Amino acid sequence: MGKSPVTVVVKRVTSEKVDWATTDYDTSAIKAKNAHHTSYEALENQPSHVIPQTKAELMALFATKPLPINNKIQPAELDKVNLQRIELFEQQYNRTKHLYTVPMSVRPTYLASALKPQFIEFKRYQEVRHLDQRSLIDFAGIDMLWRQIHIVDDLITDIVSHMPAQRPVGWQMTSAGKNHLKLPTVGRLKDKEQIADQASLTSYVLGHFGVMSYTFDRAFFIGHVLGYLFCCYYLSHLSIAYGATPLSATSVKNYPYATLDTAKLVRLLQTLDVRVKKRIYQLAILCARVSVYKLDKHVEKMLIKEVNEFNKKQQIAHLDKLIETGLMPNAEFDLDDDDEDNTDKK
Repeated sequence: MGKSPVTVVVKRVTSEKVDWATTDYDTSAIKAKNAHHTSYEALENQPSHVIPQTKAELMALFATKPLPINNKIQPAELDKVNLQRIELFEQQYNRTKHLYTVPMSVRPTYLASALKPQFIEFKRYQEVRHLDQRSLIDFAGIDMLWRQIHIVDDLITDIVSHMPAQRPVGWQMTSAGKNHLKLPTVGRLKDKEQIADQASLTSYVLGHFGVMSYTFDRAFFIGHVLGYLFCCYYLSHLSIAYGATPLSATSVKNYPYATLDTAKLVRLLQTLDVRVKKRIYQLAILCARVSVYKLDKHVEKMLIKEVNEFNKKQQIAHLDKLIETGLMPNAEFDLDDDDEDNTDKK
């Protein structure tokens, strides 16, 4: 069996010609070792190795189901989880490769717009908008972002056409023990939130720069250093404390990637064109503005407003009068007369 490329692909656009910059790795041993395993239902229903011939077949590769939770820690179960992760990574890689190699007639003009209904961020946005019956939140900016979500594809196209070829590098990120990046979940989960691959805008974006998953309390990303930058910019903009460390050589078995120390990472970042960094930053800010984390902050504001709906001092006076006289107060303490004073008094 010959070598097959398993690194993230880099597209260089020159008129109608597409040149792929890849690094080849010998995966024959890996495939032989895993040949006896049986694929799991959620993965085997997604034949990502088959080249899509129609737009519907390509879109089907982005419509996946979440993998089952497996909180067992026995060695055999951990091996199963690792296999799931490798199959997920290979599925992600193959899908991205197909996305850039299929004829233009098969690709949607704007894929982000077509996938919008399945993104967890868009679903939460619709829920929060329905909750805001008092019109407490200014949704004008978020409405505009979702109407113009095709800008995500424009930014990605500009980034991919200028980003340099690079061997896949691995990182793991932690952010308050939660999956703030909304990456596809594999194996053990801490908060029970199962997320399918491509079920979030952030996983869609990161899929163009590498492969990713989330287990228990940390995110795994293997791919271009631009994916690392996106995660940092995204979490920093939302003021979410996070930690990023290189994936050790044994963290993800049977998948090729380089492990970089901090000095080498700095050197790698220095080789990037500042234009590409700026575009990644813009992409991260756009995604952060429509993030579930940001929307949940709006819900918290609604909760505070509901708790403080009425004038508390007036109701205390009403209660004190009732205690003092043993009779309900007259109209001057009417419970319905304080509407004009409901102004954020806590």
